[in-house]
Amino acid sequence: MGVGKTTIGIKLAEKLGKIFADSDREIERHTGASIPLIFEVEGELGFRRREAEMIDELTQRANIVLATGGGAIISAVNRQWLKQRGFVVYLRAPIDQLLARTSKDKNRPLLQNPNPDKILKDLMEKREPYYQEVADLIFDTNKKSVKDIVEQIILEISRF
Repeated sequence: MGVGKTTIGIKLAEKLGKIFADSDREIERHTGASIPLIFEVEGELGFRRREAEMIDELTQRANIVLATGGGAIISAVNRQWLKQRGFVVYLRAPIDQLLARTSKDKNRPLLQNPNPDKILKDLMEKREPYYQEVADLIFDTNKKSVKDIVEQIILEISRF
């Protein structure tokens, strides 16, 4: 959350001549509701069900760069689809940088809390093993420009 998946994904897709898709934006487009509203009405479980359906659909498409929500990795079936159907790049950044990037964003329901720092730390502790499990490439984005990150990811992907 806040690592730059969408920004980096868009530029990566452009450079690779692929279509960019963001699972959260696709959920919003299909439902006509924002992610915070879905969380409010259906709870996290309802959102995660919708997310799994969308990831199943998107991972079956060819020639896309897909950005998933940070929590998508919790689901075993999502991990299976991502690993089997694509090349997974895990973008990571230090907690303090993630907090700075997300602190004023009201579209992050899990962080609408008096202690977002603790929430981010807890989320990372819980999710990190799953990210490591599915990642074909782990890339630290800390203090790098989007252009440099994209170029380095393309270089790394070409080595596989």
